[in-house]
Amino acid sequence: MATVEMTNTQTKHTDPRAGKYLTFQLDREEFGIPVLQVREIMGLQDITAVPNTPHHVKGVINLRGRVIPVLCLRARFGLPEVEHTTRTCIIVVQVKSPAGETQLGVIVDAVSEVLTVTADEIEDTPNFGGGPSAPYLRGMAKIKDKVKILLDIDQLLGAGELQGASFDALLG
Repeated sequence: MATVEMTNTQTKHTDPRAGKYLTFQLDREEFGIPVLQVREIMGLQDITAVPNTPHHVKGVINLRGRVIPVLCLRARFGLPEVEHTTRTCIIVVQVKSPAGETQLGVIVDAVSEVLTVTADEIEDTPNFGGGPSAPYLRGMAKIKDKVKILLDIDQLLGAGELQGASFDALLG
């Protein structure tokens, strides 16, 4: 019995989900993405709309000579639109897709902080019943009596978001 407990403890402490996360707000919830995938945080800027893209795809921006797609995470999660504030920003992330690695901008309500999340603070995503699966949820971090939702940004934005002829042409 003691060996099993020790093995479980060792497994939990080597949880690959542990590490540094950039946390941000959407509505009243806080989310975290691995800081190693964050390339830049910038204020809002002019976004060029692209026809025939999903509602949550807001268009593209020119980032130092590179055209990168910009998505609204509020819209992606089905949250109501709100007026942008001075805290609204774009997080540029590196994601893996079937075409390889690419950069995407995601609009969030506000960036909070960079946190180091330990294996002991992470719990698996609870079973929400018979609803749709959410493979983009890495887990739930319990920090100072609050829960932060840890996202797998590759699952959330990688494969599914970059499908479609018009977007493939933009990403070239």
